[in-house]
Amino acid sequence: MKLSRRDFLKGTFLTIGVAITPLGTRLLSAKEVGKAVFTPNAFFELTPDNFVTVIIPTSEMGQGTRTALSMIVADELEADWSRVRVKQSPASSAYANVLFGIQTTVGSAAVRGFYEPLRKAGAAGRAMLITAAAKTWKVPEAECEAVKGSIKHKKSNKTLTYGKLCRVASELTIPQNPPLKKESEFRYIGKPMARVDIPDKVAGTAVFGLDVAVPGMLYGVLARPPAYGSKAGSYDEKAAMAVKGVQKVAPTDNGIAVIADSITTAWKGRDALKVQWGAGVLPDMNDASIEKHFMEGLDKQGVVVPTQKGDAKKGLSEAQKKVQAVYYVPFIAHATMEPMNATAYVQKDSCDIWTPTQTPFIAQLISSQVCGLPPEKVNIHTTLLGGGFGRRDAPDFTVEAVIASKVTGKPVKVVWSREEDIRHDMFRAATCQRLEAGLDAQGRLTGWSHKVACSSILKFLNPEWIKDGIDSFSLWGIFDFPGTPFLSNTAYDIPNFYLEQYLSDLPVPVCPWRSVQNAPNAFVMECFMDELAKTAGKDPLAFRLELLKNNMPAGRALETAAAKGGWGKPVPQGMGRGIARHSCFGTNVAVVADISLNEKDGTIKVHKITLAVDCGPVVNPDTVVAQVEGCAVMGCSTALKEQIHFANGGVKSANFDEYKLLRMSETPELDVSIIKSTEKISGIGEPPVTPIAPAIANAFFNLTGVRIRRLPLDPATVLAALKEKKA
Repeated sequence: MKLSRRDFLKGTFLTIGVAITPLGTRLLSAKEVGKAVFTPNAFFELTPDNFVTVIIPTSEMGQGTRTALSMIVADELEADWSRVRVKQSPASSAYANVLFGIQTTVGSAAVRGFYEPLRKAGAAGRAMLITAAAKTWKVPEAECEAVKGSIKHKKSNKTLTYGKLCRVASELTIPQNPPLKKESEFRYIGKPMARVDIPDKVAGTAVFGLDVAVPGMLYGVLARPPAYGSKAGSYDEKAAMAVKGVQKVAPTDNGIAVIADSITTAWKGRDALKVQWGAGVLPDMNDASIEKHFMEGLDKQGVVVPTQKGDAKKGLSEAQKKVQAVYYVPFIAHATMEPMNATAYVQKDSCDIWTPTQTPFIAQLISSQVCGLPPEKVNIHTTLLGGGFGRRDAPDFTVEAVIASKVTGKPVKVVWSREEDIRHDMFRAATCQRLEAGLDAQGRLTGWSHKVACSSILKFLNPEWIKDGIDSFSLWGIFDFPGTPFLSNTAYDIPNFYLEQYLSDLPVPVCPWRSVQNAPNAFVMECFMDELAKTAGKDPLAFRLELLKNNMPAGRALETAAAKGGWGKPVPQGMGRGIARHSCFGTNVAVVADISLNEKDGTIKVHKITLAVDCGPVVNPDTVVAQVEGCAVMGCSTALKEQIHFANGGVKSANFDEYKLLRMSETPELDVSIIKSTEKISGIGEPPVTPIAPAIANAFFNLTGVRIRRLPLDPATVLAALKEKKA
């Protein structure tokens, strides 16, 4: 059945819109959807053929939000799940996540940001359909009930499907505060549901960015500088253009673009350029110089973070025992399964972009500036994402496609190779941290001093967000400004706390990486907690629980993981067991790790990871478990293997032969417990990755008595630490 947008707005469908404003959400009827003053987003459409189409405002990158958000609407609407379809939304401020005010899929906020608005929208639709049926039958509304896609009259047993009622319902005034279902009435929420995106992925019909094909499309690649700040001194444009099929050579801010009729031809053209690159801004930069830079940063003047509590100097001076430590965490890559890519077609009056982006709003805004068209003329078609982890929040790869299309006047698909994807990534920020804490005679904390030297995420993301010289994004897990939606402060009640930050000026670009900076900061905090417990002569679990006595959810998660993971029970011969926890994006996660060590080659084997998660109400438990398991594997990989290596002022690592990832055969047994919780709904896509590395490092210490204060715990690092112990 073909229907125009005009017919749609006239009331052919029952449409529920949600206007998200600084003052909250307002539900809008089909008539009101046409009022531009609200710029609302219609989150679902109910058509006469009895189908419900849920419009998904977030990017699907494997985390299951297409399923979870559809479940929320369908449950409150009391829809028949077999008649529910999904459709990706366009880019528009109307689809902003209420937590951030822009359309983006970051901060583990897809479900937690849309949970209440979508429940309200679905419930309003259900109430309107009941009213429509009551008017049709001329009976009291109280005698009508919604049952799986239809309205039933209890006394006469008559029924009408939603499809038959949608025309009448679309003319009704929408209720602003419809009654929501009780938990006991949920039909879908809280139940395991099959992912709606899986059938197309299995069949090979799902469209990722790399699958996009536009008639007349060309392919674009870039010759990129090998070192940061390096400029092209000379290149042979004629030789590149002589390659049959090469259409255009164009210099850009990111490198020299070669555009051709096939990807292989574009690569040949790029090779023919034979670019002579300059030395770059730091030609001698390598792994050793980078680590030295961060270590020296600990002795430079930083900015005092306004989170200190009490008097740390006094607390340390009065301590019976003191513990000092320095930790280092290097840069790591996002290493998404699908390398960066985008397709753009810039025309005189419009620009269409097919891109696997996490932030359509930013992609639209930046692309508008590049192509010279107003944002409303730039149409973002968000494809499925083959992994995001924060990397696809950046618009650089999208902009490259827009530039390539603009200079050719044709649709162009820009594709990065795996080598480009690693060498020109925007990495997880490196950090070096010095901590000192004091303990009294009873082994209780008396003071804590913490200096963080780190890369600035906001320097590359949005420098205006650096507040009073402080990059809170780089401190998440230690500190987060009050009132933000990221909820990434430490959960521990630490007396006499002092925090200082020094921001690095290295040219290495960084951006959010799964959990942003919570993961490296959790490694530092949780390993140091173990050091303090050891010095205090206390069990690491008991030591932590004492500092969490005012935070019941965090303590409950820790106790659950400890009980499930056998904490306090004998460990098998040759095994080590470690514990760690972290809180971020409103979620509490705790982990127990069981490991063994091959002392000859320095290889750590992780046998089992036991996780307990409290993320509030659960929409789809299958998805929650899958996300926790995925985070655990990623956490093991970063703990044991991952590190970007630098040489000659740029990135040396190029592919997976150099940038090591955890293999399937190395994946440990995973035991996940989802804690039944009445807390507010919180994030799940990122928090479980954070305590994995410290749990493994703490297990290594408990097995060997050797404390390693750096990542990754690769064989070379392990053997060096064991050798130092023997010496």
